[in-house]
Amino acid sequence: MPISIFGFRALWSPYFFLTLAVLFLLYLAITVKWRDRFEGSEPLSRKELIYFSAGMLLVYITKGSPVDLLGHILFSMHMVQMAVLLLIAAPFLIKGIPVWIWRKVFSVPVLKLVLRVLTKPLIAIIVFSGMFSVYHLPMILDTIKLSIPLHAIFTITLFLSALFMWWPILNKEDFAPKMNQGLHKIAYLIASAILITPACALIIFVDTPVYETYQSGEAWLQSMALCVPAGTLGVLAGAGLSGPEVFTSMPILYDQQLGGVIMKILQEIIYGVVLGQIFLTWFRHERDNADELTQKQLLERKRLAMYK
Repeated sequence: MPISIFGFRALWSPYFFLTLAVLFLLYLAITVKWRDRFEGSEPLSRKELIYFSAGMLLVYITKGSPVDLLGHILFSMHMVQMAVLLLIAAPFLIKGIPVWIWRKVFSVPVLKLVLRVLTKPLIAIIVFSGMFSVYHLPMILDTIKLSIPLHAIFTITLFLSALFMWWPILNKEDFAPKMNQGLHKIAYLIASAILITPACALIIFVDTPVYETYQSGEAWLQSMALCVPAGTLGVLAGAGLSGPEVFTSMPILYDQQLGGVIMKILQEIIYGVVLGQIFLTWFRHERDNADELTQKQLLERKRLAMYK
């Protein structure tokens, strides 16, 4: 059965699209039209505009397009959503917002202390990994998917934790926590990959379906209220719509296991690309500053020799 039966609102989330459109126009107004009103502002670069536009587009695709609807039907598509939203869209938005705006955000008295704590590398990686793992515990995920407010709150909080997790790697300024050495960044990403592995492994190797909202007809119909208007869902339920098996021939267990595999593979690919960039940047810095670094090492050895 085609997913088009759910209607235009469920497929394309027009209100969510309008919300993102307003946020994008506000971004352009602040960074271009009203920029001169802000002290210390700088012209918006093409790279920043591309990153922000791509980030907003990915947010809409994962949470407003038919991909979101499919994410409530197939657990494997849900994990694709998670990977794209948390591991691609989040860093794109960080890089797309100009540094002068971040500087002002981190200077707000109410936010300054909270943001500086939550973006510290150790705290950021623990919070993100913990929230991701807890979110995919069967009891938690099923509970969240049956409540629109809970789902919205937890999704936003999880996305914010992803922003905090990426911040120490992407930030190059002194007004907020950052990681200067390439080796530290590499170790940080490897640790992040390790920390969410148990959650993925649990999903992959469990031998029975564990999520009620992807197998029980009643729970699934309630969870579909997150993206399908109540009137449309009531009509379809009355017409005999019973569960996700109507839209796919894939067994529920295979779909669940595939979701864990997809999440882990996409994470490894994305982290691999980022690690490659970090390594190349670090290598070029070491190569271009080899003489200076050698001189510093020689001076340090002479200083230590004086105390022997």
